[in-house]
Amino acid sequence: MVASFERALAAGLQQRAEQQLYRRRLTVTSAPGAEVDVDGRRCINFCSNDYLGHASHPKLAEAATLAAKRFGVGSGASHLVCGHSSEHHALEEELAALTGRPRALLFSTGYMANLGAISALLTKGDFVFEDKLNHASLIDGGLLSGARFQRFLHNDVAALERRLARSDDEGRKLVAVDGVFSMDGDIAPLTELTELCARHDACLMVDDAHGLGVLGERGGGCAEHFELNTAQLPILMGGLGKGLGSSGAFIAGSEALIETLVQFARSYIYTTAMPPMVAAASRASIALLASEAWRRQHLNSMIERFRHGAEQLGLPLMASSTPIQPLLIGDAGRAMAYSGALMERGIWVGAIRPPTVAAGSARLRITLSASHSTEQVDRLLSVLADVSLLDRRGGLSYD
Repeated sequence: MVASFERALAAGLQQRAEQQLYRRRLTVTSAPGAEVDVDGRRCINFCSNDYLGHASHPKLAEAATLAAKRFGVGSGASHLVCGHSSEHHALEEELAALTGRPRALLFSTGYMANLGAISALLTKGDFVFEDKLNHASLIDGGLLSGARFQRFLHNDVAALERRLARSDDEGRKLVAVDGVFSMDGDIAPLTELTELCARHDACLMVDDAHGLGVLGERGGGCAEHFELNTAQLPILMGGLGKGLGSSGAFIAGSEALIETLVQFARSYIYTTAMPPMVAAASRASIALLASEAWRRQHLNSMIERFRHGAEQLGLPLMASSTPIQPLLIGDAGRAMAYSGALMERGIWVGAIRPPTVAAGSARLRITLSASHSTEQVDRLLSVLADVSLLDRRGGLSYD
């Protein structure tokens, strides 16, 4: 690498470090769970998206092992070459049934699903309207599509309506939102959005990465939670790596939608299919949604317990009824200090800082799981109270 390029990279990294925004990886040496070994320390994990505790469930491991013996470790090619196995096909059918859609199409990641879908469905002259707090993959998909890109205030249906009303009659209109917002934990007003889209001849797309498995009586996610059919919610993206504890993602919708993505979604066409063993693990996870419904019930009780305790302690809790429970800290350095103090006391909670969230809104992103016990949640609350008191007394350094 040329010296000038290297110096420019080093300067950028130094600036990020000075702003308390430098990201560092920690190394986990144990299976996912309520407790993990990270960088040589045993701690209670409150930053995983494994909401139902499926990631290390023996039934998923067994299904993956059996599929690996039959199909091998890799898929060997893209879906349209020779990588589409019977495990993939069965998983797509089961995901369609779970979400109440005619068909589903697998993608290797949620990022690829959103990029592929939006860029395949829109082009120059079309419109895409996105919530300001959407996940980066939705935003990047909208920009990549070449459509006229507009963002509206978070969960502000009136603001979106004003933008829709000003859009030209020509061109397709797509409204794309998160179902559950990954950094705030709140839920999009999907009933109102479906009605608004119907009035303005717009198509609604929902990224349900953080709702699938968690919301709905059967774990069907936002579509089930709001009782929205395919006509009301035509484009549904779901993630397999969070509530289902596996890996990958899918788009669910009509026959015409899925066939369009098969033909035109570049991130589907030009990438290797997920390993069949991963698809088999996802199928086992879907089966657990029905046979172990107690996990969602226990998760909800942990959410209620944490929120009640945090409110009693006067902690700066953000509004959320989902497993994502953010504590608003504000300053990035202060959030890092809180996270570090928690880790020293055996609690792992990530500090979320700009540019992931807006400047001045750094937070502790606490995530709860069905794997957590009441004792572990109470321990979290006790440690948060101690660290908060330490901060108020000036004993927490974050300069």
